[in-house]
Amino acid sequence: MKVNAQSVNFNADKSMLDFLQQRLDKLETFYDKVISFDIYLKVENTAGKANKIVEIKVNIPKDKYLVKKQCKTFEEAIDSACSCLERMLIKRKEKLRLIA
Repeated sequence: MKVNAQSVNFNADKSMLDFLQQRLDKLETFYDKVISFDIYLKVENTAGKANKIVEIKVNIPKDKYLVKKQCKTFEEAIDSACSCLERMLIKRKEKLRLIA
């Protein structure tokens, strides 16, 4: 599994990247055929407090999933995006199991 993380308008620290890697490793337990993850961490210049944006793109054989979440903190956004991806990957796995 390959992970590409990019931070836009700021520099991501090691603890945030470790947290991200830990959450992505959990996703692999739900669907083991993941090819790669592309993650974009962005800070938007807005007046609101929820200005942290996380986009996670998951590449799996013959398909791609994209989740975009905006929250107050990056950890909250990463957690929310990963839980959404968990549901998508479980659905995908169940769909493949019904076909086979």
